Amino acid sequence: MLAIVALTWKNYTHGILHCEWSMSLGLASRQGNLLDDVFSFCEQALSERSIYAVLHRERDRLFPDEMFADLFSDKGRRSVPPSVVATVMVLQRLEGLSDREAVERYAFDTRWRYAAGVGGYDGDGFGSFAHTVLVDMRARLAASERPRRIFEVTTDVAKDAGLIGAKRVLDSTPLYDAVATMDTITLIRSAIRGLLKVAGAELEVELRGLLESGDDYATTAKPQIDWDDKAGREALVDSRAKDGFRLLAHLDAKELGQPLAEAAELLATVLGQDLETTEDGTFRIARRVAKDRVISTVDPEARHGHKTSARGFDGYKGSIAIDPDSEIITSTVVSAGNAGDAAVAEELIDDLLGDTEECGDEDGGDIGDIEQVGVVATAGPAAVSSKRGRSRATKPARHPKAVAAGARAARRSAKTKARAAARRTRARLAHVEAEAPERPAVYGDAAYGAGAFLDRLAAAGITAYTKTQPPVAPAGRFTKDAFRVDLDADQVTCPAGVTVAFRRDPHGDGIAHFASACASCPLRDGCTAAAGGRTINVGRYERRLADARAEQQRPGWAEEYRATRPKVERKLGHMMRRKHGGRRARVRGRQKVDADFNLLAAAQNMVRLATLGLRSNVSGWAVGSA
Repeated sequence: MLAIVALTWKNYTHGILHCEWSMSLGLASRQGNLLDDVFSFCEQALSERSIYAVLHRERDRLFPDEMFADLFSDKGRRSVPPSVVATVMVLQRLEGLSDREAVERYAFDTRWRYAAGVGGYDGDGFGSFAHTVLVDMRARLAASERPRRIFEVTTDVAKDAGLIGAKRVLDSTPLYDAVATMDTITLIRSAIRGLLKVAGAELEVELRGLLESGDDYATTAKPQIDWDDKAGREALVDSRAKDGFRLLAHLDAKELGQPLAEAAELLATVLGQDLETTEDGTFRIARRVAKDRVISTVDPEARHGHKTSARGFDGYKGSIAIDPDSEIITSTVVSAGNAGDAAVAEELIDDLLGDTEECGDEDGGDIGDIEQVGVVATAGPAAVSSKRGRSRATKPARHPKAVAAGARAARRSAKTKARAAARRTRARLAHVEAEAPERPAVYGDAAYGAGAFLDRLAAAGITAYTKTQPPVAPAGRFTKDAFRVDLDADQVTCPAGVTVAFRRDPHGDGIAHFASACASCPLRDGCTAAAGGRTINVGRYERRLADARAEQQRPGWAEEYRATRPKVERKLGHMMRRKHGGRRARVRGRQKVDADFNLLAAAQNMVRLATLGLRSNVSGWAVGSA
């Protein structure tokens, strides 16, 4: 089995890869034991569409040991078969378990052993393994060229089974960090302590000689002061801040290694984000919140975030894209808590963007590609040739009634032929539309209605079912949509009828200034309180946003949006129902949280595939009737 690694390095990933990479690939037995009690019991007790049954039946095709061969070397002792470890990792994320809980569940839960294909305890399967096996596998995956391979298996299988089309629904959810949010004093002391820790013995002595606050920074405990004493609190902040700046000034001219440079950068960030200097040179806590404030030195990538204006959180934001028809998760991204949803939207639909770029302008169903069926118009009997090659007009004149009857018959024949041709054309159209690829579409709430993202979708030929961000104004004053913006003339007209022109910068942005026109305007109180008058920003994507707002008024747009977008919220609810490893991150750092969230999506996809009746066959993958 995978070795139990003694984590003597601060970065356990580098430690594992340095001392344990020489382990060789372990292979699971692919010959089931028909007499195994665990197999016999579970086959009778579990549904065929249980995730345990699907993993047991398809594990060797889903997660073959050879799929992980690049993580191991040709020499060394055998690992626990990666197919077994991958199965445990999927079930662990599904049930929200810690590493220790997961290996305990594997050892004693019959369903887990059945899913992993190891059976009972009297066979050749692994009875148990150490929880650090899971740590090691995550580290190896993170260092590989395909860290998301377990998730990619689920999407590849879904595509092969025809479950992933060209529609995507996007949404995000808060992921609470796994650390405590620190106040300013704790941040400064923790950053100084971290700097001293990586400085090295000789340099640490130099740095400690610069400290004048009397704090040895040896513990995480706050200094013992009267916290009700305002002057005492201010003196504490000033003294610790000056300690930090002295250390940074001493290191400014030195050549620093990477750990020391990162610690110094973190200290500088912490000191700069929360403090301001008074006229007498004293440092105090600023009455503001920095835009990109570091909230913990233990996890410097976590941030203050807001899912809504009234609901804040600390940590990260997990975003997903799903296929609305099959409810398979097609992509995941974890970003900082203060990042906008639209900032990662393109990454969520990179498969759609790639497909549309490859297809170019071809839509596969244009009527111009269909052979046109012509209808030959007749001009009476004189235009119809006889079998002998003579024109019937050369025959003696016929009775007028006979001629009229013949003309009516010819017209009926022409109409019949025209109707038949139209039916054939409609049939050809229906056939082409049935075989044509589904038109790409993206659904999302107003957070994804940014102009840049809408412009990217339009350029790729993707239909946008995303609400545009509504204009806002303080104190209930006139919002931007109360002004008439003429994008052709580059003019803006206010509610009072005043029209001003604006100029665009090289990027296409402009500002309309109403200035003196606001001074005597009777609508001023409901428009602006600014001394310089009202201004209206006209962005480079203004026309795209205007087109999107007009499209949302189209009949059927709202019905399509309401019928499709809520499906992603249900999927997020499935993912977040476990507190540990669901809503609350169980690791630190954006990269690790991203990998953990992606593995959770893989587990949810496996549940969905099992529910749909996933089975392998000679030609690939298929699902039963839902």
